Amino acid sequence: MRSINQLATGVVVRIPLLLWSVAVIFPIVWMLISALKSNAEIFASPWGLPEIFNYANFTKAWTEYHIGKSFFNSVMVTGIGTVLNLALAVPTAYAIERVNFRGSVILHNIYLSAMMIPMVLGWIPLFFMLMKFHMLNNLIGLAVVYAVIKLPFSIFILTSFIGSIPKELEESATMDGLSPYGVLFRIVTPLAMTGIVTVTIMNAIQFWNEYFMALIFLQSQENYTLGVAMDFLNKKAQYQNEWGSLFAGLSVSMVPVLILYAFFQRHIVRGMIEGAVKG
Repeated sequence: MRSINQLATGVVVRIPLLLWSVAVIFPIVWMLISALKSNAEIFASPWGLPEIFNYANFTKAWTEYHIGKSFFNSVMVTGIGTVLNLALAVPTAYAIERVNFRGSVILHNIYLSAMMIPMVLGWIPLFFMLMKFHMLNNLIGLAVVYAVIKLPFSIFILTSFIGSIPKELEESATMDGLSPYGVLFRIVTPLAMTGIVTVTIMNAIQFWNEYFMALIFLQSQENYTLGVAMDFLNKKAQYQNEWGSLFAGLSVSMVPVLILYAFFQRHIVRGMIEGAVKG
């Protein structure tokens, strides 16, 4: 009787998950298949498989519509923004959690409060600030904006992990002659690696997919990131019947994120769970 109840419970739980998985995976598979069709096949048989795999859509999107250039722009912005964010967030989180100084609690609360402010409120001030420093239409400037905007989130996650590290380890390292920077980078950072990996992956995915700030701060097509380039290609598809190229471009922009998440999903889930428990 017990096994029957367990089986029934398992079926009840798994059926909604299975239906949800199909609903999520089907559009992705359909997009990948459509990227391999000609425009005529897309209209004649939108749900069918291609008669011949048409890789020309990827070549056309990559070269003629500059998806290749935009891809490397996104890699550059994502990489610089993620590394800069970590370079600022790790020492700041350590200082807030471990260094006793006047106003540390207030500073921590300010960072937490900043997480509640909608990013859209900062777009106009950031636009004029970047213009003043001649960093509009600049990939480095966009990467700096990404890194700074995600600082509150990164510090919030990292302080939870750093706070769970026994202080005795740091005291022992100090007695052995390590400097504060040595303690941070040789003791604290390896022990907080789960949180660092979680922050890195979540920030990288968000930077890769970001659209609105890239649209506002980048003004020339050669500097477009993938989000803006895909919007440009979407308009081309509507008026020039380039749906195959559009689906190919979407596939190119989506695959790196799927691969990243597939390899590191366990780290993300474990990091979020441990961060919530430790926080």
